[in-house]
Amino acid sequence: MSKKLLPPHLRRSRRFGLALQLAPALAVIAGLFAGGLGLALVESLGYFAPAGEQSFTLAHYRALLGDAEFHASLRLTFGLAAGATAISATAGLGLALALRTAAPRSRLASALLQVPLAVPHLAMAVALINVIAPSGLIARLAFTLGVISAPADFPALVNDRYGVGIMLAYVFKETPFIALMTLALLVRVGDEYEQVARTLGASPWQRLRYVTLPLVAPAVVSAALVVFAFIFGAFEVPFILGRPYPAMLSVVAQHRYLSVNLAERPDAVAVAVVISLTTALLVWVYLRLARLLVGVERPAIF
Repeated sequence: MSKKLLPPHLRRSRRFGLALQLAPALAVIAGLFAGGLGLALVESLGYFAPAGEQSFTLAHYRALLGDAEFHASLRLTFGLAAGATAISATAGLGLALALRTAAPRSRLASALLQVPLAVPHLAMAVALINVIAPSGLIARLAFTLGVISAPADFPALVNDRYGVGIMLAYVFKETPFIALMTLALLVRVGDEYEQVARTLGASPWQRLRYVTLPLVAPAVVSAALVVFAFIFGAFEVPFILGRPYPAMLSVVAQHRYLSVNLAERPDAVAVAVVISLTTALLVWVYLRLARLLVGVERPAIF
């Protein structure tokens, strides 16, 4: 029997039974998450006994407003997250469109998209060091071919000021993810709408702009949102491929949290809380805009 045909009391009973089944797992997850977030909020608000702070205050958040390192880190984090997300979304969409007909029939094409997803971000960062660093494979090959006079003349793409290495790592990792998300929607939808548009005289560009892109927009927007939120709070790749200054917010928080001066720990936790709140705010704004522009469903929690 369809759920829509069930009486209201049976639907409520079914939802209640499902809630009881999920309650143990949800209690553990919620307890760990809420407990950690609550402890972080308490410490960032000044209640940190090891440093002699036992009263709530906003001093640590006010200190961030005048912190030059925090401002530089925030600009770098937002810029790299937005740039890597935009490039990954564009490349992933193009890759999905190019493999639309080949991927469902070719196991090799599907495997080539899925293999990068299995590679940890840490391994990707180490691989890039061995390939694009001044002492890496490309620099030595360019030196051997006489393109540069010494490996050290190769452009700095790792630990550079603008985070090029960080962006490359995330583009290589997240492009296949967005491509798979988009490709799954393309395969499920099929090409009937494009065929109808072709029958009505639409050009390839018109079919892409007015039919295909609106169809895949929900998948691209959802995947890009996940990628942006992940990059904004990521740590391992910026820690390995970035510079000590300016560093991404997660690296700044880690450095301050591990400082021998315990008085810096509430500042570090405040930075982490800002990362969480900023990500949540951006997710909310992005979902609102996505719902208005492309009709993405808005989760009930928002």
